[in-house]
Amino acid sequence: MMLPDNFVEQDLDVDGVTIRVSHGGSGEPLLLLHGYPQTRHMWHRVAPALARHHHVVCADLRGYGDSAKPPGGVRCGAYAKRAMAGDMAAVMSALGHERFALVGHDRGARVAHRLALDHAARVTRLCVMDIAPTRHMFRTADRHFATGYYHWFFLIQPDGLPERLIGADPEYWLREKLRRWAAPGAVFDEGAVREYLRCFRTPDGIRASCDDYRAAADIDLEHDDADFGRRRIECPLLVLWGERGFVHRSYDVLPIWREYAREVTGHTVPCGHFLPEEAPAEVGAALLAFLGDT
Repeated sequence: MMLPDNFVEQDLDVDGVTIRVSHGGSGEPLLLLHGYPQTRHMWHRVAPALARHHHVVCADLRGYGDSAKPPGGVRCGAYAKRAMAGDMAAVMSALGHERFALVGHDRGARVAHRLALDHAARVTRLCVMDIAPTRHMFRTADRHFATGYYHWFFLIQPDGLPERLIGADPEYWLREKLRRWAAPGAVFDEGAVREYLRCFRTPDGIRASCDDYRAAADIDLEHDDADFGRRRIECPLLVLWGERGFVHRSYDVLPIWREYAREVTGHTVPCGHFLPEEAPAEVGAALLAFLGDT
């Protein structure tokens, strides 16, 4: 199963970077941002319900899916969350939406966090799924973190090391990430998994996703340090996380987010890391309640 057939698929040129979106439904605008190693199609199990109340926009982040994969450079400024958030703000402008609600999972949640800071006047409500703030995670890193999130340290290695190793068997890597991070017994739609693999397995797809993580360990931290204690998320923030995942085992989630946002609510969802695919009914209900549609 993929995104609904009545969604429009479109390429948008934003400052020279092509971003692929699928959008449909009617009502107030809602932007959904996917995580690693997936694409906009990860929302296929919740988008139909949301589209009954909203104009839903599912976008591929730069470096992922069918969006452009520009060169990363030494410090990966092209993959700074500031640049990726700028893409998404421009996408919503191109679609005629100056203000919108925003939902992000995993890497998309980190882009959404930055978007809500850099474009605060445009974001009405924000939901982040299964993350703690990047800055907090790096600042409190220990053996437990390095074991559970070893990929953060592997993917940032230079000189093509992770690209070459992942490129030897990208299907194994992607399917293993889905298996390890989901709760035991989770079932992913095979059509969606093949779509993730189609986009991820190319040399540029693997390289760009590594550049995303490289930016997170470098320029993103500089931006986050500059903002901490000076700027917070101003709109209402909903935090959802899997009760069988690493974030739940490792962090006191809501108090941490209250250091980064003014109005925070949230709760666990009965699943692992991939909330919209493992627990779509619970996620859909939580989002509709948060957005005021129930």
